[in-house]
Amino acid sequence: MKTSSWISVPVALAAAALLLTGCSSGTPSSGSSSKASTRACVMLPDSASSPRWENGDRPALTKAFTDAGFSADVQNAQGDTNKYATLADQELTKGCGVMILVDYNGAAVAVTQKAQKQGIPVIAYDRPITTGTADAPSMLADYYVSFDNEKVGELEGQSIVDGLKAAGKDPAKAVVVYMGGDPADGNAKLFHDGAVKVMSAAGIKPAAEPVGVWDGQKSATNFEQALTSLGGKVDAVWVANDTNAAGVITVLDKNGLKVPVSGQDASVAGLQNVLLGKQTATVYKPFKLEADAASQLAIQLLKGQKPTESNTLYGKPFIAVTPILVTPDKVETVVTAGDAKASDICTADVAAACTKYGVK
Repeated sequence: MKTSSWISVPVALAAAALLLTGCSSGTPSSGSSSKASTRACVMLPDSASSPRWENGDRPALTKAFTDAGFSADVQNAQGDTNKYATLADQELTKGCGVMILVDYNGAAVAVTQKAQKQGIPVIAYDRPITTGTADAPSMLADYYVSFDNEKVGELEGQSIVDGLKAAGKDPAKAVVVYMGGDPADGNAKLFHDGAVKVMSAAGIKPAAEPVGVWDGQKSATNFEQALTSLGGKVDAVWVANDTNAAGVITVLDKNGLKVPVSGQDASVAGLQNVLLGKQTATVYKPFKLEADAASQLAIQLLKGQKPTESNTLYGKPFIAVTPILVTPDKVETVVTAGDAKASDICTADVAAACTKYGVK
């Protein structure tokens, strides 16, 4: 995989805001209806893999488009590829000036091809929409807006290395289980590659690596089977996100174990587990920044302007947002940013930890 250097959050947003530079203004093609040319169509993947899609991205994207004078049709496939295709077809029938697609198990590929045949630009949002092989992917969407997902994995991997060292364990001798995301999600590979890059440099090799999923309950089942195969011995668990980490932690709790565990999304449950010391850290991805970058890009396209962006991934323009590692002492930063409420986090069993780390 070849990419140009990643850009930071401020630079990413500046890029999204200043893409007009060197662009020609105009109006949508004459073949587009007035209604379609002012309509942004968005497809979200599910509600199970992360609470962010409905609680964060939907309202953020909707507000951005309506504030700019455009309409937004935001649908959620709820973890069903057939439903994804049906809802997207309905959007296309009603008319779209631009499509923002979060892929779900490859369902966005056919939707992207249909949209492009109609002359509708497609923005791959958060997850890449690719063709080709895993070793040589090619971006199918016209633009990609996401976080630096290899960096997400690197931060997760480093949290495992640091957690082992803090526990007095030699990473090279540690029993570490790898719990990745669904391989059908292009980001899962990026998370995995980033984590492995850091962990392997520290001498870590996976003692077990079940097939990846984006499902907390299935992740718990898979981890329990892996733990049994290891005779109940584990020193750390690299987990791709907070939802899966919560499943893993239920199994660790049941067996009276507390070891370094990684995650991402800064979900309420993830932040609680971080404060309780059950999860070493979570990677915070400020979805508002990602939504802002994607909506600004889409609004330019709706206005008939052709953005330019020199940063690329898999051969297409890429706007990247930088993730942030959140340890117990950094949980308050997520609350301050408005992406979590102290009242939701600081429940009875977590209240003392909130007081200790200044979460209020």
